[in-house]
Amino acid sequence: MRSNVIYRFFLATLAAGSAPALAEQATVEDFTSMFTEGKASLNFRYRYEYVDQDGFDDEANASTLRSRLTFATAAYKGFSGLIEFDDVSDIGSDDFNSTANGNTEYPVVADPEGTDLNQVWVKYAFEDAAGTLGRQRILHGNQRFIGGVAWRQNEQTYDGLRATWAGDIGLSVDYAYVDNVNRIFGPDDGPVQPADLKGDNHFFRADFTFLEHHTVSGYAYLLDVDEVDGYPAGRSVGNSSDTYGIEYSGKFGPVSAHLAYADQEEAGDNPAEYSAEYYLAEASVVIAGVKGTLGYEVLGAGDGVGFKTPYATLHKFQGWADQFLATPADGVEDSYAGIAGKVGPVSLAAWYHDFQAEDSSDDFGTEIDLVATWAINKQWSVQLKYADFDADSERYADTEKAWMTVNFKI
Repeated sequence: MRSNVIYRFFLATLAAGSAPALAEQATVEDFTSMFTEGKASLNFRYRYEYVDQDGFDDEANASTLRSRLTFATAAYKGFSGLIEFDDVSDIGSDDFNSTANGNTEYPVVADPEGTDLNQVWVKYAFEDAAGTLGRQRILHGNQRFIGGVAWRQNEQTYDGLRATWAGDIGLSVDYAYVDNVNRIFGPDDGPVQPADLKGDNHFFRADFTFLEHHTVSGYAYLLDVDEVDGYPAGRSVGNSSDTYGIEYSGKFGPVSAHLAYADQEEAGDNPAEYSAEYYLAEASVVIAGVKGTLGYEVLGAGDGVGFKTPYATLHKFQGWADQFLATPADGVEDSYAGIAGKVGPVSLAAWYHDFQAEDSSDDFGTEIDLVATWAINKQWSVQLKYADFDADSERYADTEKAWMTVNFKI
């Protein structure tokens, strides 16, 4: 019932829609020029990923290339469109478990091979509003709940209808109805993870900038995921949940603050019954071009079920070793500190994390993360990245990861 009401409301207000993140498209005077004045682009991202994880006799060595072809039309009478194809291929070593290749003797590097339609959408925009229909990128806030998982070679995109409105009073509203999520494990179903999650999903977020550099946001993420045959409930319907939250971001001179709270409970056909909470408190300061950050993030648990974020860009949070992609049944507390700056043209950052259970006395472990990024020019960039997770609990394994990524775009 709730799904039908919200869906009809969206159809009635599609004009107040949302455009995916993309450079502003040129405006033309005739339909043919939409295509002749459109822009094509190519992007190639090579990555070598190394994983050494306790419990595996063999180390993972993944050498993959993502090739992306994008064509964006110009805008005509408010209408525009985009189509984008991705291909992920192994080049060189394939000594890793991609989640689909069956190489389970190696640790996981979740970059399965395949060619996929990453995005295809039509947009209508006017004044302060727009509406988008099709397969698209949806990134909300810092992507803690809704994101694109762009770190992995196969990006996560969404099939549905999206709408936003941004006025001149500091208020913006973003609503999307999504009936299919194209996950990083695609394009084909794997032995342990489905490529797609279908269902009735509603993403709502409103941001209000009440003072310069001070924004409060509210959101509701209502996920009703269909069961996927052949997989346990935790892979599909077990992700059904209703999440309501609020957050604040602000700046006080060189000091920035970010606070957030959310409450979640089961929804749809989720076999679990639970209620869990989320908290975040983070502060950072910039001095002489060097940024220092302290933070405390909690994904709580209730009735033996951890707070769920199935559509988040999870690699951004709780350490790059990806030990907490699924919140444990007793929750997780992440106390972290970071420092970032530049040496010449190279951006450098280092992070330290301490992980503990939220609803028990278990000490999960600590992690150190390091990264160096060099944007050589508009076409080329190189990144070196390292993560070392030191487990203090038998539930987790010591894990060391290293990456080299080379990006080229034209």
